[in-house]
Amino acid sequence: MGLSHINDQGYARMVDVSEKEDTTRLARARAVVRMQPHTLQKIREGGIKKGDVLAVAQVAGIMGAKQTPGLIPMCHPLMLTGVDINFDFDDSNSTLIIQSEVKTKGPTGVEMEAITAVTVAALTVYDMCKAIDRWMEIGQVQLLEKYGGKSGHLHRADRQEVE
Repeated sequence: MGLSHINDQGYARMVDVSEKEDTTRLARARAVVRMQPHTLQKIREGGIKKGDVLAVAQVAGIMGAKQTPGLIPMCHPLMLTGVDINFDFDDSNSTLIIQSEVKTKGPTGVEMEAITAVTVAALTVYDMCKAIDRWMEIGQVQLLEKYGGKSGHLHRADRQEVE
């Protein structure tokens, strides 16, 4: 299997999607921010001095999805039709779980936008809380699901490794 982002001379290129059919595309991604229990509680209570962490991180994640082509060189500019960011508290592991869902209708998918959304949201959580917890960890950034295009509907749980 060749790499679609490499041209005949071995240099990077943006893939030509002009002949691909427009389909409804959806991608979901997740990131996990591990922190001290006290920090997680402060976020839940709205006790962070910089403001409402989840509200700011939600807007940042949406903005991140929209700015993906400006950050990732080979990403196509897309007309996103929907971006949603959700948060879940996992008290037993002292983590904040961030999930995104990104949608479009077009010739290429939104996986990168979904992954960028959760990453930017996680970085925003870190930025807003670093004064009380400098050693937070951002991890488990991953695509959970994608829908649309030639490959159809794929879930992370059903993945098969590519050789």
